[in-house]
Amino acid sequence: MTNKLKYFIGNWKMFGDFTSFKIISRISMFSRSYARLGRKKIVLCVPNTLIYFFKKKLKSKHIFLGAQNCHHEDGFGPYTGSISPMMLKKIGSEYIIIGHSENRKEGETDKMIKRKIAFSLKNKINIIFCIGETSSEKRKKQTFSVLRKQLKNSLEKKFDFNKILIAYEPVWSIGSNKIPKINELKKIIIFIKKECGKNFNVKKLRVLYGGSVNPQNIRLFSLISNIDGFLIGGASQSAKKFIDIIKNYYK
Repeated sequence: MTNKLKYFIGNWKMFGDFTSFKIISRISMFSRSYARLGRKKIVLCVPNTLIYFFKKKLKSKHIFLGAQNCHHEDGFGPYTGSISPMMLKKIGSEYIIIGHSENRKEGETDKMIKRKIAFSLKNKINIIFCIGETSSEKRKKQTFSVLRKQLKNSLEKKFDFNKILIAYEPVWSIGSNKIPKINELKKIIIFIKKECGKNFNVKKLRVLYGGSVNPQNIRLFSLISNIDGFLIGGASQSAKKFIDIIKNYYK
């Protein structure tokens, strides 16, 4: 078993209320009890309405809380319904998902994403930066060109890459139960790390995989040593499924 740190990050999306703390409590108890499984970091990115409540209630040092997006301006401002990185930091967010395909689909641009990353880093929030191609782009064999563009247009050399995780999430995989072939995924992870090394002089980059990750297919992903962790969607809304993903990974 590798002793390399692995990330298991849950994206709750539009899910949860105050009673959902029982999910986090079960995951926290598991993490304490099964510390011997391997070096792991558990992050749960929950709706903004829950971050402060969960932070106050969570006594465990085994789980970190994150947000799912932010506004591309910082501080306070005339942006109805928006939340800035500064505001998220103040309520306890330690991580943030930026660039998710669901937000890109609603009009989020690479320029906006770059600003979100910059302001989140300024507020000392760790970044989970999502990139990935659509099914149409995959069919046209544009995967690498799409990923290259997303990386080059949203990141800068001056960014602190020690606080950035890249999450490769093929859009065609999210919620579809379809996953990339293992050999393809290996090549994509290598490509992402090489691109960031070449363009941003990053010596060590952590790359996650996201897209239909579940307790059944996690063993396949464990065969890819250069994956540094996983961004888990729907399965993270269930304590049992999320825990089973971690357990099965280390089997």
